[in-house]
Amino acid sequence: MNFFKKLMKSDSEQENQFPEQTSENEILIKKKHIDRSLANNLNTIKSLYSIPLNSDIKIRQFTYGEMQIKAMVVYISTITDAQKIDESIIQPLLTSQSSKGVDNIITAETISTVKVIEDTVKGINGGNTVLFVDGEECAYIISTSKFEGRSVEKAGNEVVIKGSKDAFNEMATSNISLLRKRIKNESLIVESTIVSKRSNNEVYLLYVKDLANEDIINDVRQRISSIDVDAIQNAAVLEQYIEERQKSILPTVLYTERPDRTASFLENGFIVLIMDNSPEALIVPATFWSFFHNAEDHYLRFIFGNFIRALRLLALFITLFISAIYISITNYHVEMVPADLLLAISATREIVPFPAIVEILLMEIAFELIREAGLRVPSPIGPTIGIVGALILGQAAVQANIVSPLVVIIVALGGLSSFAIGDISMNFSMRLLRFLFIFSAALFGFYGMTALFTIGIVYMVSMKSFGVPYLAPMTPTYISSKDTVFRRMLKNEIFRPGYLKPKDIEKKSGE
Repeated sequence: MNFFKKLMKSDSEQENQFPEQTSENEILIKKKHIDRSLANNLNTIKSLYSIPLNSDIKIRQFTYGEMQIKAMVVYISTITDAQKIDESIIQPLLTSQSSKGVDNIITAETISTVKVIEDTVKGINGGNTVLFVDGEECAYIISTSKFEGRSVEKAGNEVVIKGSKDAFNEMATSNISLLRKRIKNESLIVESTIVSKRSNNEVYLLYVKDLANEDIINDVRQRISSIDVDAIQNAAVLEQYIEERQKSILPTVLYTERPDRTASFLENGFIVLIMDNSPEALIVPATFWSFFHNAEDHYLRFIFGNFIRALRLLALFITLFISAIYISITNYHVEMVPADLLLAISATREIVPFPAIVEILLMEIAFELIREAGLRVPSPIGPTIGIVGALILGQAAVQANIVSPLVVIIVALGGLSSFAIGDISMNFSMRLLRFLFIFSAALFGFYGMTALFTIGIVYMVSMKSFGVPYLAPMTPTYISSKDTVFRRMLKNEIFRPGYLKPKDIEKKSGE
């Protein structure tokens, strides 16, 4: 009973039961101003960073100049460039006999001054080097960060045959560089803000100043600033905090790991969010068509690109409906099937002891298990497990008279068609919706499928992503290039999406 009473307690009561254990003394120390005494600043840093217990915090003290001024540098050795510290900070100071200020002696790329201990701590945690000088009530933050990360590689999820091959990595600076390489425009703005209390994770907000709508930008800023958590380690977690409907089965924030695709969204007036430790960008607002489209659609010629979209649309309907249609026909609408086909289906199902719904669910769940297992096992044996598992399970299930051969074909076709949906979030949505259609078909046949489809359309019409209707520009209608199910020829795509209300809606040169 005591356990259930604890579960029933409100959030405020639980917070009071588990008060924050952070030292109030440390919080007060961070709010203090930098002391003129170098010894006092040294003691403060040692206290905050638990030196010498904390082994990767380095402190070097020295004197410089004719007056033998005392100074010290503080940095974290694992995330800083030691060679740059020596060449740009320590050596210039030790060899200088000038009476000029520190900022005129140091040869580092960027240098800034701070007057509060909290700012120096943020600088150190960000991989920078902080220089304290005896007798000065400020500290100097010098850019020397060197975080380890992957080089620019090919995209793992959004694979294209025709188009650029580079993809984002876990370094936000590298990702921004890949975008600036494509958009050489002074109007490309990169804002940064901290979104967590303890980890001090940084989010970069990118948009083209003379295109993006200010109301949408302010909405994104407000959602980011309202986040009150200790840590957000990557963009995938950030997505769940800022999305429109957190319990919706359909995604409202677009995830992409391709810089070329991200650049095209920026040039249309969308807003991009990038974080360290995340090999992807978040694009807002996002409509249903953003998830349906692929990066390669516009790289292919007009006819080829629309042919691929037609195949993708067909795969979408097969994924959603093929299993449900089989259940509806075999349970409720046998008169719709030609007599010869009906006899063939009945002959295969005659020795199967389960109803159609049980057959379909067994094979659908087995397919999902094989798919998940193939993703989680080591890559050299992943494809092997998928192929062998599917062959063995399918063949054994048919021979054991647990399922009919036609059900194996239907489930395999539906599962393979789901891979044509490239976006990860939309792929999960379609796979879950497939099960809803299966249950609706088992209960009411085609009538249940029609009712669920109608409810789904109404739900999509009611959805918004950062104030933008989910099915725009199809409904409601806006001025746009009409890039929905099929795209138009490139020379006819002269408008940016009107539902974004961009500052310049026409794609034209010279203005």
